[in-house]
Amino acid sequence: MSACAPPHTPHPHPPHNPAPTRRRFPVAGADLSAAVAVFLIALPLSLGIALATGAPLQAGLVAAAVGGIVVGRLGGCPLQVSGPAAGLTVVTADLIHRYGWRVTCGITVLAGLAQLGLGCLRVARGALAVSPAVVHGMLAGIGITIAVAQLHIVLGGNPDSSVLANLRALPAQLADVHPAAVSMSALTLALLLAWPRLPGRAGRLLRRVPAALVAVTGAAATAALTGLSLPRVELPSWHSHALAGLPEGPALGLVAAVLTTTLVCSVQSLLGAVAVDKLVAARTGPQSRIGRSDLDRELLGQGAANIVSGALGGLPIAGVAVRSTANVNSGAVSRNSTMVHGVLVVVAALLMVPVLEEIPLASLAALVMAVGIQMVSLHHIRTVTRHREVPVYAVTTLGVVALGVLQGVFLGVAVAVAVALHRLARTRITHHEKEGVHHVRVRGQLTFLAVPRLSRTLHLVPQGTHAVVELDGSFMDHAAYESLQDWRSSHTARGGTAELAGRRDGIRTAEQAPATECRCRPWTPWRNHQACFAAAPAVREGQGAGRELARGISSFQRNTAPLVREELARLAREGQQPSQLFLTCADSRLVTSMITASGPGDLFVVRNVGNLVPPPGEEHGDDSVAAAIEYAVDVLGVRSITVCGHSGCGAMQALLATGAGQGDGTPLQRWLRHGLPSLVRTAGDPPGRPRLAGREPADTVELLCLTNVVQQLAHLRKHGPVARALAEGALELHGMYFHVGEAQAYLLAGTEEAVVFEDVAGGIGGGEEAREGVWVTSPGQV
Repeated sequence: MSACAPPHTPHPHPPHNPAPTRRRFPVAGADLSAAVAVFLIALPLSLGIALATGAPLQAGLVAAAVGGIVVGRLGGCPLQVSGPAAGLTVVTADLIHRYGWRVTCGITVLAGLAQLGLGCLRVARGALAVSPAVVHGMLAGIGITIAVAQLHIVLGGNPDSSVLANLRALPAQLADVHPAAVSMSALTLALLLAWPRLPGRAGRLLRRVPAALVAVTGAAATAALTGLSLPRVELPSWHSHALAGLPEGPALGLVAAVLTTTLVCSVQSLLGAVAVDKLVAARTGPQSRIGRSDLDRELLGQGAANIVSGALGGLPIAGVAVRSTANVNSGAVSRNSTMVHGVLVVVAALLMVPVLEEIPLASLAALVMAVGIQMVSLHHIRTVTRHREVPVYAVTTLGVVALGVLQGVFLGVAVAVAVALHRLARTRITHHEKEGVHHVRVRGQLTFLAVPRLSRTLHLVPQGTHAVVELDGSFMDHAAYESLQDWRSSHTARGGTAELAGRRDGIRTAEQAPATECRCRPWTPWRNHQACFAAAPAVREGQGAGRELARGISSFQRNTAPLVREELARLAREGQQPSQLFLTCADSRLVTSMITASGPGDLFVVRNVGNLVPPPGEEHGDDSVAAAIEYAVDVLGVRSITVCGHSGCGAMQALLATGAGQGDGTPLQRWLRHGLPSLVRTAGDPPGRPRLAGREPADTVELLCLTNVVQQLAHLRKHGPVARALAEGALELHGMYFHVGEAQAYLLAGTEEAVVFEDVAGGIGGGEEAREGVWVTSPGQV
């Protein structure tokens, strides 16, 4: 087909073709098995959480079913499983104690409406701005409250609504222990701990059955066989099931209740969605076409589910980490697994009542107590300790335990803000002399508040001496930058020397680097850096290019080489071990290390005109790209290959203008023939054309640049080493587009409707951990 041929137009009356055979059961096998695994975990946990809140036990089953079906269908995170969550236990228990069950259901409906409003305002990512220490502290406080309350049931008593009251009553409860309840609780906890640790091949097979199900089933069977007399689950008839009632009580208290429920439900669900994205990205083997979570849609789905659950007399709903993790690890590939799990809960609630009523309440209490203890995560404690946020974590935890969830979170946020302001204002500046060299060390953020102290310390350095200024921070503002540069210029002019050293991971600054100097240092802003030889007038006139290039190399040797010499020496000893092959255009504006924040040894880079990948057998005497692919996959063992195009590509412009020419042509024209399939693909059906997130391609050149990335991925799959690695699940393919003028990177993400290049910065929210996204193309996308 010629590059200039018009797109094929189908005949207005195509011949009749038999309709494709539809699958009799549209749920994939992986989704079905994952749904069963999640259902087996959800069933006992839903009953246990209902017990912990003091709600009717059926309310847990209603919430589990609604969370699976409604959020599974409407939510923005396909693999997150929602339902009654342990993080909501304290909030719900307090509401039931204050207002009663039916009013609590009405509050749940209002919280769902509030979530719908927040989702419509598209503020979901704002919830991720909450300090992780506050979130972890909130969960730890809730976990402590749950564990203390359920301990009373484990011992055979009844808990109070206040954690402080439960702590005061604990000595009396320990003096009045009920042996039957304690024995069933101990058996439940023993099975929970021992089941995941079963050894051998038989153990691996048995561990596929969820430990929670085994623990509760074992306790129920033991209680039935031994004839122990102790309280069991009581599920009243569905005919007497209580539905939501109109909220009654002080208006201010009801507003606070709705806000608390909305906050906890939303934050837990959104953080869970981000965590599920990371779990999906980390899965090995061929990936399903699962895009990143749409957090605003997830908030809308959670709101709709809370409205339905509250109206039907169910508990508040949020994303549940345990069930979501089980869903992902069980191999779920779509939202069908979540929905099927909800249907299974409905079936169990209707048909398994006699079986469920054999479960001892002490066993459910022990299960929920274990969940509460696990919410006080040692990993989270180590993380906040490493980031020096223990005060935020401790205040939030104690606030939740002593005052309540909303009050504890507000206290935690206040302390987090105070800690941030303290760090910003507190900068340590020291000066000492060692072997004739004066060392000035700055620890902390270097802002205008520290400029007077910085200036006083710098003037302690005698004239004509060698000074080293060590910047151990992550930010430098305009005033600090000017002060440091002025001192350096003055010190150098008086015969001294000054060396500026920063942390290895670099310090960001708010000031522009001088255009006359080439200082590619960690403490200077790359965004305003100009190559030394490009700034010189002689070079702009076409003279002295070699001399200016030598100046740039000399600057590297003086300023940058000392910072990277140790790392390069290690790479020289160990050899290159990159995990990624990065294939991109030879355009001078595309700096791979800059746009990927990569360093030496991270990427195996191949650059050519137009980021083209000739299909096997069509190299026309140029095997360089195929050789690089074979070397990267078979020898270096890279785990991913990225094809990166960019805006304003001259190769794509030439391809549009000439169609790669006629006859043998020039070497450039012969090379551009590998881009002809991209040109043909551009003329295809509009619905299948790639686009950028939020907008269509700006012009024909941008459309061809995007299409070329998708087409070159298709060529890449035809190469033998790539095809073998993909079949073994050892390799991932990524598509990337860099808009030079906007300095914006887009990554290829396939959907059922179209092939879209997603905005990297706009697509991920929260902390650095939340920004680790993976966009993978599946065979159907290329």
